[in-house]
Amino acid sequence: MSTSTSTTVPTSEGARAHAGRELLRLATAGSVDDGKSTLIGRLLYDTKSVLADQLSAVERATAARGGAEAGEVDLALLTDGLRAEREQGITIDVAYRYFSTARRAFVLADTPGHVQYTRNMVTGASTAQLAIVLVDARKGVLEQTRRHATVAALLGVPHVLLAVNKMDLVDFDEATFRAIAHAFSSYADGLGLRDVLAVPVSAITGDNVVERSARTPWYDGPTVLEHLETVPVAPADASDELRLPVQVVIRPRTAAFPDYRGYAGRIASGTVRVGDAVTVLPSGKTSVVAAIDTFDGPLDQASAGRSVTVRLADELDISRGDVLVPTGSVASVGQDLVGTVCWLSERRSVLGARLLVRIGTRTVRALLREVDARLDVDSQSVELLSGVDTQHAVDATDTSSDAAPSGLGLNAIGRVRVRLAEPALLDDYAAHRGTGAFLLVDPADGTTLAAGMVGPTLLDRLAPAPAADDDADWLAGAGI
Repeated sequence: MSTSTSTTVPTSEGARAHAGRELLRLATAGSVDDGKSTLIGRLLYDTKSVLADQLSAVERATAARGGAEAGEVDLALLTDGLRAEREQGITIDVAYRYFSTARRAFVLADTPGHVQYTRNMVTGASTAQLAIVLVDARKGVLEQTRRHATVAALLGVPHVLLAVNKMDLVDFDEATFRAIAHAFSSYADGLGLRDVLAVPVSAITGDNVVERSARTPWYDGPTVLEHLETVPVAPADASDELRLPVQVVIRPRTAAFPDYRGYAGRIASGTVRVGDAVTVLPSGKTSVVAAIDTFDGPLDQASAGRSVTVRLADELDISRGDVLVPTGSVASVGQDLVGTVCWLSERRSVLGARLLVRIGTRTVRALLREVDARLDVDSQSVELLSGVDTQHAVDATDTSSDAAPSGLGLNAIGRVRVRLAEPALLDDYAAHRGTGAFLLVDPADGTTLAAGMVGPTLLDRLAPAPAADDDADWLAGAGI
């Protein structure tokens, strides 16, 4: 099938091409020049997921870079779609690809290796069920390797495949492979990553990528593709409790639909059925599902991943950002958000900064109240901080030397406490991956400052939670 060289999210047409096949979402990660794009290109090429015109374009691009004399085809160019990426020979954006085999369909996110693009890895892995972490057999486990493993653990990625690449450059030495696999597994155990498989590969020659290699007789495990085709895929979120964030209220007010009022959104988890009693959060108002409309016509029920428009039996005041949940559901609604964030901005965090919090489809004004812990990726230790906000009038863009030293800088991982200006649904990320994630945004220019997860995460497991405080009135006069 066709695979795009665009770096945008795949289209729905590509998804429909795989209808009926079990779907695995995966992301690649690793340090610069570990061969991520080449490995993906090899998977696409060897599974015959590349059309002739695309291959011709790659051959021309390879020739322009001086590889024509040796008859080479640089398979990395199948995924490096930006001109800047091709010129530099690196990945600087998240490239999404569809490919499939007879057994399974795949959505793959190729993420950058540079440390300054850790934010992109967070994006690519946020929906992944499996992460492929690449390691150069000559270099072993590096700091960026550990960082990517930590991000995978924080985001709750259930499966990790360690691809020890460039084995051809170390003569397919078994001892080298075993040492790297042991070092990574030891680190992964400390993060709580239990399902880790190490595979010795050479992406450029194809060893153990799709076909088993005769040059690794000492390895009796699956190839990369064999593992991707057989790794257990968690059941769909349809069995979980309903979460339907409202994205838009549809009111045509036409002659054909004078009184139509529908609440459109993508079901994050669970199943909604006609006749179900639902509660609107954060307001707490209740009603019954009267109809479920889609582009293809009405449905009696719809499950996670489906975009629908729900009509209710009662006319309620519902707007973008509200969430429909089952009536009687135990759901947390509040204004004090505690979560773990990966800081994505070069502007470091400033206590008391005015922010926007985007959680689901809801955007709420907020203050950064506290940064009380910071994760050391190398040592797997957590530094407890005492950064409590006492001054509210702080410029969020302040980067002066006298700014609070207990904040977070680019790519730092830490625990924050944020005070919201109005109540919102605060699902724990561990239980509701679709609605338990949030963004911290600078209201001045819309810059995304951090991506986070509500509730306990890996960071909380590695360090004791700080003592609870009872300063309920700390926001008096804060101006939000």
